[in-house]
Amino acid sequence: MTRPPDTESASDKLDPAVLRVAGVVVLGAIMSILDVTVVNVALRTFQIEFHTTPAIAAWTMTGYTLALATVIPVTGWAADRFGTKRLYMLAMAFFVFGSVLCSTAWNIESLIAFRVIQGLGGGMLMPLGMTILTHAAGPQRIGRVMAIMGVPMLLGPIGGPILGGWLIESFSWHWIFLINVPIGAIALVLAFIVLPKDKPEPSESFDVVGMLLASPGLALFLFGVSSIPGEGTVMAAKVLIPAILGVVLMAAFVVHALRIEHPLIDVHLFRNSALRYAVLTMVLFAAAFFGAQLLLQLYLQQVRGESTLHSGLLNAAQGLGAMITMPIAGRLVDKIGPGKIVLTGVTVIAIGLSTFTRIGSDTSFLLIEGSLFVMGLGMGATMMPTMTAAIQTLSHAQVARGSTLMNIVNQTGFSIGAAAISVVLTNFLTHEGAGGSPTGGPPANVPPQVLEQIRESAATAFAHTYVVSFVLVLLTLIPAFFLPRSTPKAPADGETAAAVVA
Repeated sequence: MTRPPDTESASDKLDPAVLRVAGVVVLGAIMSILDVTVVNVALRTFQIEFHTTPAIAAWTMTGYTLALATVIPVTGWAADRFGTKRLYMLAMAFFVFGSVLCSTAWNIESLIAFRVIQGLGGGMLMPLGMTILTHAAGPQRIGRVMAIMGVPMLLGPIGGPILGGWLIESFSWHWIFLINVPIGAIALVLAFIVLPKDKPEPSESFDVVGMLLASPGLALFLFGVSSIPGEGTVMAAKVLIPAILGVVLMAAFVVHALRIEHPLIDVHLFRNSALRYAVLTMVLFAAAFFGAQLLLQLYLQQVRGESTLHSGLLNAAQGLGAMITMPIAGRLVDKIGPGKIVLTGVTVIAIGLSTFTRIGSDTSFLLIEGSLFVMGLGMGATMMPTMTAAIQTLSHAQVARGSTLMNIVNQTGFSIGAAAISVVLTNFLTHEGAGGSPTGGPPANVPPQVLEQIRESAATAFAHTYVVSFVLVLLTLIPAFFLPRSTPKAPADGETAAAVVA
């Protein structure tokens, strides 16, 4: 088999050309991911500004998520059809345009509509970025480029609350959207200059039936799951009806996709055993880790009374830990494969997370910071090496579809984890007599002794909920055990991934 030209000169270090491409791609991905957590900080502000309820304000988040779910399945085909550079610039322009519209919103309904427009562009940025970087670096350096793509995933949950809190407190809510304009303009110019020119190639016909099944199916399923925290139960009609419809549509898509050669989402990739186990690992990891992230912010604000800005700063220790291990893990994955790295990372996360299963209302911040740092060390050796395990054995032609598939998996795992953790926390808060809302906080104007008792009860509910995240992390070890323990050889475009892995 002939090796791709770019792997002949592959060295232990990423060359300047790849690093320039990485800088452009990461800039766009950071904007997209930061926007999710930044807006989460502003939900209370939207309620006050637009005189609306928490449930309606939350649609500024839900609408964006559903737009992501609608457009991500189409990304793989569109990248093959129009070229990654053109599509990336179009997605960036759409995202910036949506940001400008959001800043002009005059009521909550217009803001929700503009957030959907913004999400249609933002949804393509991450999978396109992964595809562009993988093509630029070649199969022998995928671990290192995936480590670079981990930067926006790392900065989003950590930097979002800090940036959002500062912009709202210092300026106004409009600036959480307007800040995307100058950054997006710079990213567009750099993308035009730096990204390699697209090479037009004959493309597969568009899977119209697949789009009509997969995009609404995924959106309906995520809408149902996202409605669980607000309804408080999975048995509510608002949860069950869209979720079941979504599952039916996605099941119909799988049947359809297995019968045609070029489906919208390439389910034939699941013949690749490495990708199968990477998908299972990613779903469990995303549900566990991002569910724990949600718990931390709620605990710091509700139980400890920290501001949004301060709680975001406290989370920085986790980012520091991940920054240390992520580049090391990227290099090791390229040399020894992802299996041992991911197992180590998940184990380290479990060690750090175990502290929170015993958390109280007066737990030392030093202990919390130390545990977050340990979790960050594990996270840096888990998330992107798992992505690498999925992409590493794909041919050049399969990368766009594989990146799309892994981003769908990541988004689904995140949504399921956030919804499940919110419901579990609500039930524990009710059981402990600390109120049923995970975001409501303790009631105002109560005696200090009663307030302290409420906070202690709430802390107990958080500790019990952390046990659920801890168990999910342990379950992640099962599929992670089957990830490749050596660096696989990427197939040529004429081969199937399964032929290489089997």
